[in-house]
Amino acid sequence: MAGPLAAQDAGPSTDTADALYCAERKLGYWFYCVRPTPAPRDAEPQAPPSATEELDAITGTLRELKAQAILHPTPDNVAAYIRFQREQLDRASLFSDVWQRALWQDPALDYTLERPVGALAKKQWQDTRAAERDVAMARLSERYGLFYFFAQTCGACEVMSPIVKAVASRWRITVRAISTDGGPSRHFPDYSVEKGQRPRMGLEPGITPAVVLWDSVGKRPIPIGYGVLSADELQDRIYLLTSKEAGHDY
Repeated sequence: MAGPLAAQDAGPSTDTADALYCAERKLGYWFYCVRPTPAPRDAEPQAPPSATEELDAITGTLRELKAQAILHPTPDNVAAYIRFQREQLDRASLFSDVWQRALWQDPALDYTLERPVGALAKKQWQDTRAAERDVAMARLSERYGLFYFFAQTCGACEVMSPIVKAVASRWRITVRAISTDGGPSRHFPDYSVEKGQRPRMGLEPGITPAVVLWDSVGKRPIPIGYGVLSADELQDRIYLLTSKEAGHDY
């Protein structure tokens, strides 16, 4: 009979074999009868919040307290908002104080050494800058000339024309005055009428007055500005655009 024989051939079950082999003989751990209990895993330590997260939390708390004070203006809510806001104002004041002390002690951090803001230092810087500008402007006519675009019907041109003429006369810069509407200028009697000069230079059409510096070496126009400019501003722009690379004056 296959059934009983198969059962006999199969021998004792696994559980019975474990009991005979392990429990009765008491073989213990080293014969793999007792499974080791795994050590409890310690909870992984959480990283402390970053400074950005702390600042975001402060901002969030301040907004929440403010919202509570506005929506539910009880004395406690308003006082809580004022108290927390005051703490942050004190924090900002401390930051500002340490910032100032750091600038005093490290000249590499102090931008005012390059661009003074104090009245005395600023006046000295402006005088030095004006002297440098005048030296550069004195040599300008060797390489540059001016195109001045105006219109007879342009009120701003009546203001700008004598300024352009005075600056050009002071530094002996040749000016080519161009009328955009064909009308004359009492300041530039030897004007010419525009015949597509601005589009060929890649300049903005239709805006007057417009001052453009012409580089005779590079054969290129350098737009100085549109609208009314003071004499100092006009000279400063010419100086910066011809003598200073972008980013070197700030």
